[in-house]
Amino acid sequence: MNETKKYQVIKAVAENKKQKKRASVELNLSIRQINRLVKSYRENGKSAFVHKNRGRKNKHSVPEKIKQQIITSYQSFSIKPNIKHFTEILKNDHHICYTDTTIRSILYKAKILSPKAQKKTKRRLKQLIKQESQQTKQSENLLVPRAEDYLELPEKTHPSRPRKKYKGELIQLDASSYNWFGNQITHLHLAIDDASGNIVGAYFDQQETLNGYYHVLHQILTKQGIPVTFLTDKRTVFEYNRKSTKAVEEDTFTQFGFACHQLGIDIKTSSIPQAKGRVERLNGTVQSRLPVDLEIANIHSIEEANQFLSVWIRKFNRQFGHKTAESVYETSPTTAEINLLLATVSHRIVDNGHHIKYQNKFYLPTEGGSDKYFTRKTKALIIKAFNGEIYVNIAEKIYLTRRLKTHETYSKEFDGVSSDIKKERRKYIPPQSHPWKLESFKRYLQSIDRTIEEYEAEKTA
Repeated sequence: MNETKKYQVIKAVAENKKQKKRASVELNLSIRQINRLVKSYRENGKSAFVHKNRGRKNKHSVPEKIKQQIITSYQSFSIKPNIKHFTEILKNDHHICYTDTTIRSILYKAKILSPKAQKKTKRRLKQLIKQESQQTKQSENLLVPRAEDYLELPEKTHPSRPRKKYKGELIQLDASSYNWFGNQITHLHLAIDDASGNIVGAYFDQQETLNGYYHVLHQILTKQGIPVTFLTDKRTVFEYNRKSTKAVEEDTFTQFGFACHQLGIDIKTSSIPQAKGRVERLNGTVQSRLPVDLEIANIHSIEEANQFLSVWIRKFNRQFGHKTAESVYETSPTTAEINLLLATVSHRIVDNGHHIKYQNKFYLPTEGGSDKYFTRKTKALIIKAFNGEIYVNIAEKIYLTRRLKTHETYSKEFDGVSSDIKKERRKYIPPQSHPWKLESFKRYLQSIDRTIEEYEAEKTA
């Protein structure tokens, strides 16, 4: 009940300007209560209508000392956590146990806004003014709104869809550019399973690169298995078509796309963020929580952050993931096969010194421990495996490589004879049936009237 209204009505009754029955109806009180208020008014005047708890402190309120500790603790973060996350930090690190609503109220009274609520708070007044103006305009025009006035165009709609049923049925990929640690902006490559909500891969890099997505794919293959489909944005890392043709058989696979093609993973792309809303929302959640945890762990480099991610992801998945247990992941290839499947290829030409230059380093093809020298301008295909090993493909044959040194590490003339010099270990050479040379090997078998099945049968026999 409004105290001012109660005062005015009782005052009118006391001055015989209003009957008690009418006052009881206006104030929704009994005649007995009206008599009590009139008597109190005659004794104490207007102060009789002031609530007795006004100015008193609630015995269940948060102590001022705790409030100040909460405010000081929040201000100590250079990267502000959201209120929910900050509530968890207070509980775990300071043993201050209050609800996020209470913490939010304390910070708001101190004129401290959550990074999640700041934009909404700034626009609150503008939205209220806009709503009032719209209501006034409608009342002036006396127009009855129609359902058709609120319809959205079909091409602009992105209705929500349910999660997939099985783990591995759809993996959403994206990279988030953010000031994760320190003063430099880095990119976090993320992959989330649509069905379970688990983060299945994460990797920090300076830019959104093929290397970052290769590390994410490597984590998926080694820890989960082979998924069915990837959903990504339309970057040339994932998709590229020649401008001169749209024929499917003449599409040019990207490095990432070719690796997925060999594994049987379908790639779907979309330029609309709402189409892959799962990973977009994940970016916002991770941006709100991970920088705070990186600061607490005193992380300042990409190497340290990538090591920290494995522990952090397990904690994140326990709290937010595991929404389904059924899986359709297929068995992953062996470590050696994954190493070659996640390779990058580049075209090079043999130079005058019979070696090949790649990433400002020089390499010589080798076979059986001996160097192979090819003629000048011979075309070669450099294959850099996931573990960094370099292979060279010349005329449909794969060779190991030996990196040329800028200086000799041993001198026969001045260092004498050393027993510590050991022979280099023979490296693994991919078989003819490997994906990088499978097509050319099939053509060779066809020329001698044989099939790949017959070749595999003879090999196993």
